[in-house]
Amino acid sequence: MHGARVLALSPWRLQALDDSASRESLRAALACSRIVFTSPAAVRSATQLQPLHAREGQQWFAVGAGTAAALRRAGIAGGIVPTRMDSDGLLALPGLQDVHGRDVGLVTAAGGREVIEPTLRQRGARVLRANVYARIATRPSPRAINDLRALHAPAWLMLSSGAALEQLLATLPADAITALRSAHVAAASERLARLAQSHGFGHIVTAASAMPRDLVDAAAQAACA
Repeated sequence: MHGARVLALSPWRLQALDDSASRESLRAALACSRIVFTSPAAVRSATQLQPLHAREGQQWFAVGAGTAAALRRAGIAGGIVPTRMDSDGLLALPGLQDVHGRDVGLVTAAGGREVIEPTLRQRGARVLRANVYARIATRPSPRAINDLRALHAPAWLMLSSGAALEQLLATLPADAITALRSAHVAAASERLARLAQSHGFGHIVTAASAMPRDLVDAAAQAACA
């Protein structure tokens, strides 16, 4: 879109879960009056365990447009999506404010979007969590690490997950981490911007949301400023 070259540095692969505990927790989460899905992968993995059917009076929440589209493909229309497509935007939705004494289903993976569950519990909700997929830690390929070491052109890190950043920093060799820290950062939220700063990144801008287009636009606007 802006003529940039992409260097993929994913720190994990996704694996759907298929066991009795996952099935039971998903059944409980889908019985709640409010149900939150945190990613398209959560929707896809859930549908592998059981079909999704909306019941009367239920509200289904999606962290972003991609998750809402996955819900529609699974037969759930009308998923509620925040304008700001991240955990903070999701938690600002009116339907997740007055949840004291209510059951809220959270369909997700272990270790992902850890701000959602504690915030809902602080608001008095009983959160029924269903981890339907797992993140399996992987090391970036030797080629990707060498490409990172060789960075010369202005580089930007598109940051939409704090857990991904911390996992990446835990797996890269020291010289590659030094190269990564030289990159500018387009963070999906103020919370992620603060996290990047705490890990030694310098030039950081905050995007309108975690959508790839918004992250790239924030970087492009900052580069032209």
